[in-house]
Amino acid sequence: MRQYVDTGLVALDLANTWDEYLDEPERLPDPAALRQFCAEFGEEEFGGSPGEEPESPGEQPELAAVREMRGRLRAVLACEPPERTRALAGFAAGLPARVAVEDVEGVPVLRLAAPDGAGTADRLAVRAVRELLDVAAAGDWARLRLCAASPCRDAFIDRSRPGRRQFCSTRCANRAHAAASRARHHT
Repeated sequence: MRQYVDTGLVALDLANTWDEYLDEPERLPDPAALRQFCAEFGEEEFGGSPGEEPESPGEQPELAAVREMRGRLRAVLACEPPERTRALAGFAAGLPARVAVEDVEGVPVLRLAAPDGAGTADRLAVRAVRELLDVAAAGDWARLRLCAASPCRDAFIDRSRPGRRQFCSTRCANRAHAAASRARHHT
């Protein structure tokens, strides 16, 4: 069962592995969870199989690097579109990335790629930048939002026709509406 793939974009799903609504907000608590995340996104160079144990000594620093990078990615996503572009440029400038020409349905496309031998955090970060550039190219840059239901700050792309969606999920919308209703009735 897929536990981490929600949007299908590493950029958003990795950012959303910190969830304030959970009793334990960290959704990547150990290297096994990171292996599972990577496997679900086809980034299987990390560690071994998702259920495989024991941990290698290098996995804890990789997990820490991914969490640190996730924090920087969340900061980029928290910006409004004009500032977000500058924040993404700054985020990308610090990555070990190269350009690659990939075949996409018979058409050559210029893409960012992580260099051979890059660590998990760098591979995920380069992929996140590539995906965010694709989101922008598809015209959805301004529709990339953070959930308005406090304390949730999950990222999502508003694919609604009017483009005014405020919440990442029905769960958050229901919570926010219930809280607003309680506030109205208690004043």
